Amino acid sequence: MMDGDLVLIIVVVTALAFDFTNGFHDTANVVATSISTRAVAPRTAVGIAAILNFAGAFISLEVAATVAGDVVREGISPTVIYAGLIGAISWNLTTWWLGLPSSSSHALIGGVVGATLAAAGTDAVLGEGILAKVLIPAIVAPIVAFLIGGLAVMIAYRIVGRLRPGPVTRGFRIGQLLSGGMLALAHGTNDAQKTMGVILLALIANGNLPPGSEVPLWVVIAAASAIALGTYTGGWRIIRTMGSRVISMDAAQGFSAQGAGAAVILASSHYGFPLSTTHVISGGVMGAGAGKRISAVRWGVAGSMLVAWLLTLPAAASIGALAYLITELFGDGALGPIVISGCLIVGLAGFLIPRLRDRPAIA
Repeated sequence: MMDGDLVLIIVVVTALAFDFTNGFHDTANVVATSISTRAVAPRTAVGIAAILNFAGAFISLEVAATVAGDVVREGISPTVIYAGLIGAISWNLTTWWLGLPSSSSHALIGGVVGATLAAAGTDAVLGEGILAKVLIPAIVAPIVAFLIGGLAVMIAYRIVGRLRPGPVTRGFRIGQLLSGGMLALAHGTNDAQKTMGVILLALIANGNLPPGSEVPLWVVIAAASAIALGTYTGGWRIIRTMGSRVISMDAAQGFSAQGAGAAVILASSHYGFPLSTTHVISGGVMGAGAGKRISAVRWGVAGSMLVAWLLTLPAAASIGALAYLITELFGDGALGPIVISGCLIVGLAGFLIPRLRDRPAIA
């Protein structure tokens, strides 16, 4: 096997590993609201979310095209892409351990950009594409979700305000089955695409596909499967933060937050914006809380989440750049990625994997 092909295989496996961490890291985006309002049992919720995440990955490939063509130039090497993935995975695992719902999407883009800067300088980074497709949507989308979530919950309370609480709660819990399902589907249309775009970029860089190629079917199936498996594993630490620490959520708020998140993510996926689904649903949750009363939102927790969001791009970029520089110490072949992957696997086996057994804390 040629050295370049071995590096490509390592990149594909690492990309799917990132996709898995994306799934369990972002499980909370999809299920926390349904679990916290007791609309769905925890394991049932993540099972449904996993299936719909898988299905959503096949709906649109616009986000994959953005990641493959609008972030960095297609000429970067598979080793650079590998280093960027290491940056994204490392930041995902760090924020998962801290229970902070940071952005897997921005971790991926930050990691790839950081590694590209270390390898080829600023000319290889497509600044206009990052600004238009990543940074501006990152600011606008959570605000839109906040406003939609707040407006939706105010309308809901106005409609059902004089009805008996019991039937109202049961009705909104049933409604959450629909809104939660749409949110899970939307999550698949956006987040699974990012891994597809990275693998496509690696295939083009290695010469397996010509520039401008579409995502191969096997890549779509593999990425959809990895994110679904990660979703089913469940990131319970972040579920606790999203489901109960930001606001004490009732069923009407849960329905409103999920609906707002699904609407914004589906619209963004249509236009190829690689959104942070974490940012969007967090905005919906806070909007649903503020729509009831401003003091219902625990702004201190929200502030901690904001800090994690602001750190994600530079932190993942720094790790990605460092990972690339380490691979350079071992030359241009596969030895560097093999050494880094081995260290990462040992670290996971010795420290992180036992902690994946967290039990659901929200009944």
